[in-house]
Amino acid sequence: MLTRLFIFVLWLLHWLPLPFLAVLGNGLGMLLYALGRERRRVTRTNLRLCFPDMGETEREKLVRAHFRAFGRSFLERGLAWWASGERLRRLIRLSGVEHLQALSGQPVILLVPHFVALDMAWIRLTLDFPMAGMYANQKNPVFNEALHKGRVRFNQPVAVSRQQGWRASMKAIKSGRPFFYLPDMDYGPKEALFVPFFGVPAATITGLSRFAAVTGARVLPCLVRALDGGAGYQVSILPPWPDYPSGDPEADTRRMNACIEEWVRDMPEQYYWVHKRFKTRPEGEKSFYDR
Repeated sequence: MLTRLFIFVLWLLHWLPLPFLAVLGNGLGMLLYALGRERRRVTRTNLRLCFPDMGETEREKLVRAHFRAFGRSFLERGLAWWASGERLRRLIRLSGVEHLQALSGQPVILLVPHFVALDMAWIRLTLDFPMAGMYANQKNPVFNEALHKGRVRFNQPVAVSRQQGWRASMKAIKSGRPFFYLPDMDYGPKEALFVPFFGVPAATITGLSRFAAVTGARVLPCLVRALDGGAGYQVSILPPWPDYPSGDPEADTRRMNACIEEWVRDMPEQYYWVHKRFKTRPEGEKSFYDR
């Protein structure tokens, strides 16, 4: 019942102008900061690990800025689910389309790091392209249904769940649809290597390298930024990576993490710090998140 009420509130809020939504989202973020003790602790731990030279006061400011960005992304998700295509085109600027168009019909993987506004990148791309992408089923079936409906409403995209496995993803990539791929979370030790992320060994799946090698796909980074003051969003498609994959999955995965680090440094408050990125540890190593 509460989930349905929350979805109804999101639907009501999506009619508001974006600057008003941004203010409400910032407020929600500070409420989550105040009440979300566990996620606040996880965020602080991640930032301490990734920015050890940052002063305590500056780091705490970044924690608060992240929660504000996270709160915005939660409320503004209603735009992705219900706003008209015309309104979405106005709100979400898309650049670098020529890199994607130059590879039309060829296997393409869009490397999309976990910045909080990533849903805006997906929905904007589906307006112009017959997309494909991988998603994770949510535990709450009502929220999962709303999320799925919101993501597939333009251009009939192919949505592959992680439960469907590698073959379904490779089939989607080989079809020539741009494949929206987010490999930068801790999915456990299976099919993962420990490679540095901000200097900390992080369990990182080698899927990007493997998919590219098996399908012959080109890899194009795709970044999304929520602009200040509710001014909209910027989705940027970067040129395809040269010499990728290299034939060395570990080197490829190190390269991916190094690039994501660079992008995160440019907008650190918008990366998904509430996730336990360093949860999986090498055998015998104590968890960073133990109390």
